[in-house]
Amino acid sequence: TSPFAWLRTRFYYLLIRLYFDQEFSIEEFTRGAKQAFSVVSKLLSQRKLDLLEELVSAEVLQVLKEKISLLPDSHRDALAADIDAIMYTTEGDIRIYYDDDGIKFVSILMCFWYLNGANLPDEVPGEAKVFQIVFGDENTKEKKHLLTANYEFQREFTEGAKPDWTITRIEHPRLLE
Repeated sequence: TSPFAWLRTRFYYLLIRLYFDQEFSIEEFTRGAKQAFSVVSKLLSQRKLDLLEELVSAEVLQVLKEKISLLPDSHRDALAADIDAIMYTTEGDIRIYYDDDGIKFVSILMCFWYLNGANLPDEVPGEAKVFQIVFGDENTKEKKHLLTANYEFQREFTEGAKPDWTITRIEHPRLLE
């Protein structure tokens, strides 16, 4: 992350704490985002999309239903991320905005890097290289892929709104395209 991006995100965290939620903690948010990412990615992998209705926006869920049905099993298996297999997490873009009716929203894009043992080809569509890591010795080799995912979390901060974060964007590059 560039120093400018780091400063910008810290400034937005300060604004969130000052104007929306004095209890907001990026550390706590990140822990919750990792748990949500793990649960949602596993449900996507298992095609249990009906269980995502409380976690994912209706628009995103509709797009996912179309994409998941077309995925080969290997790509679907690669969507699943165990929480212990998440190697790195960072914040992407953070936005604070108001709609035409004065409703206040905060969106935080989270980027995840995770290991997955799905049987993916070395080259995937788009000729993008998937990083592979081999664990163990010659007799017990286990190949894992280092994959990325971007999930955007949105929360309404208008007075009286539910204090729930909703996933409004799901991207698994090279898998859900």
